[in-house]
Amino acid sequence: MSIGILALLSLLPIISVAIFLVMLRWPASRAMPIAYLVAAGLALFVWQISLSKVLAASINGLIVAGTLIYIIFGAILLLNTLQQSGAINTIRQGFSDITPDRRIQVIIIAWLFGTFIEGSAGFGTPAAVAVPLMVGLGFPAMAAVVAGMIIQSTPVSFGAMGTPILVGVNTGLSADPEMLAYAQELGYAEWEDFLAFIGAKVAIIHAAAGTFIPLLVTAIMTRFFGAKRSFEDGFRVWKFAIFAAFSMTIPYLLVATFLGPEFPSMFGGMIGLAIVVTAAKAGFLMPKGEPWDFDDKKNWDEEWTGSLQTADVAIDAKPAMSLMRAWSPYFFVAGLLVLTRLRAINMEAFLRSDHPLITWTWPQIFGSDISASFQPLWSPGTIFIVVSLITIILHGIRGSEYKIAFGNSLKTLVPASTALVFTVPMVQVFINSSGGAAGYEQMPIALAEGVANIAGSAWPFFSTFIGGLGAFVAGSNTVSNMMFSLFQFGVGERILADPTWIVALQAVGGASGNIICVHNVVAASAVAGLIGKEGAVIRKTLLPFCYYALITGSLGYGIVNISDGIFNLGFIIAAAIVATMVYFIFKYNRSSVP
Repeated sequence: MSIGILALLSLLPIISVAIFLVMLRWPASRAMPIAYLVAAGLALFVWQISLSKVLAASINGLIVAGTLIYIIFGAILLLNTLQQSGAINTIRQGFSDITPDRRIQVIIIAWLFGTFIEGSAGFGTPAAVAVPLMVGLGFPAMAAVVAGMIIQSTPVSFGAMGTPILVGVNTGLSADPEMLAYAQELGYAEWEDFLAFIGAKVAIIHAAAGTFIPLLVTAIMTRFFGAKRSFEDGFRVWKFAIFAAFSMTIPYLLVATFLGPEFPSMFGGMIGLAIVVTAAKAGFLMPKGEPWDFDDKKNWDEEWTGSLQTADVAIDAKPAMSLMRAWSPYFFVAGLLVLTRLRAINMEAFLRSDHPLITWTWPQIFGSDISASFQPLWSPGTIFIVVSLITIILHGIRGSEYKIAFGNSLKTLVPASTALVFTVPMVQVFINSSGGAAGYEQMPIALAEGVANIAGSAWPFFSTFIGGLGAFVAGSNTVSNMMFSLFQFGVGERILADPTWIVALQAVGGASGNIICVHNVVAASAVAGLIGKEGAVIRKTLLPFCYYALITGSLGYGIVNISDGIFNLGFIIAAAIVATMVYFIFKYNRSSVP
């Protein structure tokens, strides 16, 4: 069978998601079973994968889904605990003291705090922390989810202490034994230094593209969730938004260049948070006029709200507490995430050891090459649950109140399970489709090869979209890099481009795919009690994804073709995108822009 036909067939599970979830607006609980059946049918009858391997991939998917559900439960439980203690009211008041402007709040929480959490833990944890926090502060649930998804772009390549580079790119490239010799030819005697070299290139592209992410977050929020339904109010905070972007991306880039891929997102988020909060308190570059807020709740669209909206919990009668005390559970979460993941301390060796009580494994499921495991002590879900128990003491919560929080969390969790138990198995069948009797490459590789044959020398424009596709279906930048890094390197060599830049574009594209990835959307929606509205979330995040993948691909094309001059097609397209953003800034700020 031709590469083109295989590529089209590989696309069918993704097309089914696009049709049923996004276009027809079906809930994930209905759309994803169809996508699963399409993927399983292709694996069995076209790729000729054995039934036992398809079942093994499905079982592994169910186990992975269970780990996600565990994280979701922990995140919801922590929020509900804080609602019962009255801490959310205090945190809300604390943000009001900085500014009641929701545009500034979303930049601080989603862009900066979310980046820090991504750098610390990764794997969708920012959504599990930042999204319920925003819901608790009075954001519409869908607005919180959309914001939480959009920021999963710039920081993701260095999430979980650099895992997408140190594990994803590393695993992908090291599959070729000649790669070590290639690294040494470039002057990198140590493989880790070569990975850091690629990581620095990733950071350069991300830092450029991330300049407009906080502004896009505010613009999307005011366009879809504002009373005027206009981009205008979002673009009016352009000065502060771009300042907040640079406050994160500059330290992020410096850390990636001089310290390596472990800490860019964590340090960038932490330093940016300190700078921006201080600036906001001082009124620096803050928008003039009345602080922007959402319309009255009675005017909200039904689609915006979920079962986790704070109005569902009566907490107004709770006595006030200090801001430090109210925030202390989140400090514990951040501290434990950093402590458990910091390689210098190496708690990972214990928390992920092979002991059967610590790592629950199912090796070679049904005799296949697929194994499943769950490490509860390593999971952020355990940290959330432990911190919720610590909060009982910190905030003086009664047992009956914690019981209410626990019960409400279980009620919110149940609907999420239906969507995830089909979403993740579909992904696992899709990416575990190699080794069949037909002799075809796994579906993602077949799809990428088809695109590469069409793209030719224009491949850098497409490389980020392929990376994004990998993350879209796999739900992980790390997995996308594992699948495609070596393939991207090979295409780079084939078109006579610097292959390290092409690999960097893969890593950047894999991060952009997190903006729209199905099971992250399902998980984030579950955290906000927004089950059944996943397609609406993806429709609202498609524009930021297209912006990110296109501008990074254009920059990549411009860089690898710099010998043609700075006025090559890549830089021209990137400049056009920047000019478009500048146009909207001027359009909506004519009275304030000189």
